[in-house]
Formats: sequence, C-alpha cells, structure tokens
Amino acid sequence: MDIFSKDDIEERKKAVFDSMSPRRQAHILKKGYEKWEPFVEPKDPIDIRKDTTKRTTQMLVREFLQTMKTENYSNAYGSGVLELALGIINDDDKYKGMFDFSCWYQELLKKESRK
Repeated sequence: MDIFSKDDIEERKKAVFDSMSPRRQAHILKKGYEKWEPFVEPKDPIDIRKDTTKRTTQMLVREFLQTMKTENYSNAYGSGVLELALGIINDDDKYKGMFDFSCWYQELLKKESRK
C-alpha cells in the first residue's frame, strides 16, 4: 500500500524535475519523462544477501566460529573470517582467489605430510 496517491507522486515528480538544471532536464526528456522514476526503491541491504546455501554472511561466520574454541581465535581472526565471507557472497574475484588458494594449500599440506 503506497503512502502517496498517484496524483501526489506525479506532483512530487514534477517538483523534482522543475528543480533540476536545464541540462539535466534535457537529459531526462531525451530518455523519456514518462520512463523516468526519481523515487526508486532501495536495494536489499548487504546483510540480507545470501549464498548458495541460503545463509547470510553473519550466519556463515557464526556457524564457522562456533566450530572453534573461543580461546583459539582473536578479533583479527574473526575479522578476517567476516571479510572473506563478505567477499565470497559478493562474488568478488579477490576473495574467491584467496579461498581457492587456501583450499589448494590445505590439500598440498595433506599430501606433503603423508610422505
């Protein structure tokens, strides 16, 4: 349910348009005033984004840190976990590379310790 009626929204839209510089108005008119939407809904906050397991960043971090004893990690460690989780959920190549390298290195250590 909208707070404003269609007339109110159109009136507000016109007020925003009228307060713009002529150059910006021309840009909007070129694309089409009817298509222009100055009152776009905000995107979901980052903490609502979920990974393929349908978990938020906070859920992943909490679950991971609960598998460890509190005395075995520091604030810096927890901060690193959070940063990596955010990077992976946001599909950032830097963090995907860090993750892939960590997995590869863990396998390397397993292989080397068997010899």
